[in-house]
Amino acid sequence: MDFVQTQAILTHRAVLAMLNAAVAEAEAMGQPQCVVIVDASGELLGEIRMTGARFLSRKSARAKALTAASIGAPSQNIPEAVRPAIAAASGGAVTGLQGGLPIRIGGMLLGGIGVGSGSGAQDAQVAEAALRAVGADMPT
Repeated sequence: MDFVQTQAILTHRAVLAMLNAAVAEAEAMGQPQCVVIVDASGELLGEIRMTGARFLSRKSARAKALTAASIGAPSQNIPEAVRPAIAAASGGAVTGLQGGLPIRIGGMLLGGIGVGSGSGAQDAQVAEAALRAVGADMPT
């Protein structure tokens, strides 16, 4: 029997690189954002609410990050038909909104990133910039 498993984790340097890349992308598009990064078990690793970002978007960004880490896929992959029920069952921790992406490196799921305060497309663009900063796999 296997009682121990080795796993890779995101370092604080990876989290800082992702936050910096996300902020740079958001500034370039002129849309302040809330950015949340969690590990594969949903624990908060880092977050920022840029000056001018909507404060309630921090909650949606966290839900997007948790969703992406939990399902290992973009947050908008939650089927439309179950979104209200799953949001209610999880106390709002799961969402089908666009802007949450899994963080995978070499195919290994390491966590999730959620971005909120812009349009869904803007949120996803900022999240993708953060993934590129650490050489993460881009979602398909």
